Amino acid sequence: MITLGIDPGTAIMGYGLVEGGAVDSPERTGVRTAGGDLRLIEYGALRTPAHAPLDERLPMLYAGLMELFNEYKPNAFAIEELFFNKNVRTALSVGHARGVAILAAAHAGLKVGEYTPLQVKQAVVGYGRAEKEQVQSMVKILLHMDHIPQPDDAADALAVAICHIHSRAYEALIGG
Repeated sequence: MITLGIDPGTAIMGYGLVEGGAVDSPERTGVRTAGGDLRLIEYGALRTPAHAPLDERLPMLYAGLMELFNEYKPNAFAIEELFFNKNVRTALSVGHARGVAILAAAHAGLKVGEYTPLQVKQAVVGYGRAEKEQVQSMVKILLHMDHIPQPDDAADALAVAICHIHSRAYEALIGG
């Protein structure tokens, strides 16, 4: 299973594609595990011009996402939920970017997995109050990378994809 994880934003939208989450069947192995290593496919960020109006930025993000769907053909899609932000303008902007990403996933025929920052940290680090650096270090370790992925938005998107894979593997193990 290839999962596309998204860290939404209008200036920078991080993305990460991770393969993993196959659950071995008990008939084949005698054991049910959330088996297999996670494998990094690709990561990066979709960027829009800093002073471009929203009505120009959103179609750019949509087009970039559709290119990712067409090139990598992910089986799953996950996005970080919007958390309360003191800056209402920033929160609204991120909300618009989330909407575009969810629309692109729907047009690609994928269900949307949504995770809070706390859930992502819990899934990747094992502690919901982990610092950003701890999450980035664990992404590096889990994906067998020789460096922490940059930009930060891409590292966050990879963490969202890992969270989704772990969540789906756990559900499969418990029969959910």
